[in-house]
Amino acid sequence: MSSKDFTTTIVVDQTPMDVFNAINNVRGWWSEEIAGSTDQPGAEFDYHYQDVHRCKMRIIEFVPGKKVVWEVLDNYFKFTNDKTEWTGNTIVFEITGKNNQTQLQFTQVGLVPEYECFDVCRKAWGNYVTNSLYNLITTGKGAPNPKEGGFNEQLVKEHQLG
Repeated sequence: MSSKDFTTTIVVDQTPMDVFNAINNVRGWWSEEIAGSTDQPGAEFDYHYQDVHRCKMRIIEFVPGKKVVWEVLDNYFKFTNDKTEWTGNTIVFEITGKNNQTQLQFTQVGLVPEYECFDVCRKAWGNYVTNSLYNLITTGKGAPNPKEGGFNEQLVKEHQLG
């Protein structure tokens, strides 16, 4: 993996299987606007936020308690010149048990500073992983985007102003 790929890490007191199960509850931490299965190897699911962002993911690696990898099969951003940024990227969740704690390293392989969406996407993943997924793991309640609005709405407004 290139060190330029976006990555962020969290550490929790829960078990590797607790972390694994939370990752696969995508509607519980990323968005309620998910169609399809998010917890089976080979499954595909669709995400969308209004007409601003749509993507299709396939789960290409699924190792209980250790790793989940999604392949971005298709992507559309309304706000970038290259509407398909992310297509072909992989999103990697690596789980490691350490000293009665569990580390989750999230990396989007291919999300690099050269991408037009990098700043917006970095901010979004930072929120979803370090806040929403972290809270889902540690308290049982994440902060996914509701059917419309939520953190996505805030990002769209910031992007339009910036």
